[in-house]
Amino acid sequence: MPSGRVGKWVVIALWAVLLVPALMLAGKLGDAEENDNSAWLPGNAESTAVVERAEKFMPADSVPAIVVYDRSGGVTDADMAKAQADAAAFKGIDNVVSQMQGPVKAEDGKAIQTIVQVRKDKSGWEGLGKVVDAMTEVGKKNADGLGFHVAGPAGYGADSIKAFGGGGALTTITALVVLAILLLTYRSPLLPLLPLITVGVALVTAEALIYLLAKDAGLVINKQTSFILTVLVFGAATDYALLLISRYREELLRHEDRHEAMAEALYRSGPAITASAATVAVSLMLLMLAVLNSTKGLGPACAIGILVGLLAMVSLMPALLVACGRWIFWPVKPVYGSASVVKESVWSRVGTAVSGRPRVVWIGTVLVLAAMALGAFGLKADGLANKDQFTTKPQMAVGEEIRAEHFPAGSGDPVYVVTKGDAAEQVKAALAGVPGITRVAAAPVAKGGEVVLLGELKDEPSSKAAMGTVERARKAVHAVEGADAQVGGSTAIMVDTEDAASRDSKVIIPIVLLVVLFILAVLLRAVVAPLLLMATVVLSFGAALGVSSLMFEHVFGFAGADATFPLLSFVFLVALGIDYNIFLVTRVREDALLYGTRRAALTGLSSTGGVITSAGVVLAGTFAAMASLPLIFAAELGFTVAFGVLLDTIVVRSVLVTALTLDVGRWMWWPGKLFHGRDDALPLADEPDRELALDGR
Repeated sequence: MPSGRVGKWVVIALWAVLLVPALMLAGKLGDAEENDNSAWLPGNAESTAVVERAEKFMPADSVPAIVVYDRSGGVTDADMAKAQADAAAFKGIDNVVSQMQGPVKAEDGKAIQTIVQVRKDKSGWEGLGKVVDAMTEVGKKNADGLGFHVAGPAGYGADSIKAFGGGGALTTITALVVLAILLLTYRSPLLPLLPLITVGVALVTAEALIYLLAKDAGLVINKQTSFILTVLVFGAATDYALLLISRYREELLRHEDRHEAMAEALYRSGPAITASAATVAVSLMLLMLAVLNSTKGLGPACAIGILVGLLAMVSLMPALLVACGRWIFWPVKPVYGSASVVKESVWSRVGTAVSGRPRVVWIGTVLVLAAMALGAFGLKADGLANKDQFTTKPQMAVGEEIRAEHFPAGSGDPVYVVTKGDAAEQVKAALAGVPGITRVAAAPVAKGGEVVLLGELKDEPSSKAAMGTVERARKAVHAVEGADAQVGGSTAIMVDTEDAASRDSKVIIPIVLLVVLFILAVLLRAVVAPLLLMATVVLSFGAALGVSSLMFEHVFGFAGADATFPLLSFVFLVALGIDYNIFLVTRVREDALLYGTRRAALTGLSSTGGVITSAGVVLAGTFAAMASLPLIFAAELGFTVAFGVLLDTIVVRSVLVTALTLDVGRWMWWPGKLFHGRDDALPLADEPDRELALDGR
């Protein structure tokens, strides 16, 4: 239909009509986001249960904002008076709880601390950011050199929202990266506009669908979901456009009528594009098996983005290309009748070099990749402290450093223990005896037969030491018979998040491997080829993870990685890595019907090398754009996927997969029908002209 003389206009009109409501709904996506860490946890997490049980004692939607003042020469009486006046002024700010702790002067006399409870309004963490901004305005007014910072969970949440606020800039940067690469690829000022228009329509439509699911179907999304969706749709959908345009250009050389050329291009490239998108979408949907709600919601959201991108690229994109005609390729328009045997290219030369000693090449490549993968054993993916989650040093991080220097590190963000009232004393004694707990609140409040105890941590609440304290505290209070004691608080939420992320990786990674292997087996109608392709992709992932781990620690100086990082990088790299192998091997399989497998390995590489490499560069560029966000998670995921994609397209696909295919030969297709076909080693000059063979088939 999109290649028809009338059908193309129908397709364009349908997308134009769909775009109107999509634009309205996509703009509301931020309203459906849940950026509170506790909302990401499964309902059976202990910290989640504590939030529910503690609602009768304290507002469930409040978090502490720890206000820190400092003066290197020592705070003065005037400074203390200002802190007291500020505390009174804070009470007049919307969503600030009137009860406060402090202001309190540090023992060394160089800092002042006030602990303010702040409620989140309907806008969640974004509303919290407005409260922190209002507090900052009060604190910095007439400060006379007195330092002012808002630390604690509220300060971290406010700075995180500001960091994620660069999402609009991320979209712009991603679009510019894609435009620059397409301009270099096609050397045409007009052609790149069509993929960008199509990707933009796909992204808006996907965001609209995701908003509806988040609003009415319980899909959990957050800021992280939004920026990954943007990058993934731009990268993957542009890849599909590159393959379609490449095949369309080929067919324009053989068909005078551009409508016939597009119909043939869709027929030839459509199955590979669809299979690739389906593989990525299915892999992402498997993230729904996660217990961590943020990961569970990311899967279907990104799968929707991939499928909408696919739909746009096989309907709107071809309709736009056909509507524009050959002039869209200006200044180098494809001329009918100029088809010839494929010219020698860098990829044909690579194929010739690999074909000399393919077994030596693939064994050597495997050894190099395996050596690169060794670095993965040093990856520290056990979470990051709040102050270590930014590539820059926001005001919260500065405030945390000042607070840790002058006050007890755990003050203001305690461990919450909910227990039955008749066991409160035993639980209190057990909690007080836990190493890392400095003191327990002496006057617990009882309601409904239950009590909340507050334990002050010795260490900074988001640190590894504090998380270890929470684990010890849980063992201690759980041992009190009949107390039904549970430990919660922001540190406990971090512990449960990491436990859930670790479980998700162990469960989902093997399932993804099996499902993708099955898809490849069905697509290629073989067993050997899917096994070899999966092995190359897993090896490529290991190499990318190993190099990334070394870069994070020794070059970038990052403190570690988020607990969800291994799983997400695995899913993206394996699914997208298989993408490029599908593009190559389906072309090899097509050519094997004419030439035999070994020759098809070379012609397939020569035919697809340029477009697949361009697709890899586009995808790598879009993920690299994530570094524009001042977040360690975004920088690490962007670097790993970008490096892994380039490694896969330049080395694994062109060298390793080609060498394996040349060495294994027709056994690649065992036990399928193609296994019984020809597998000769005639020089290409003795083969029938490929173009004549294709036209006469």
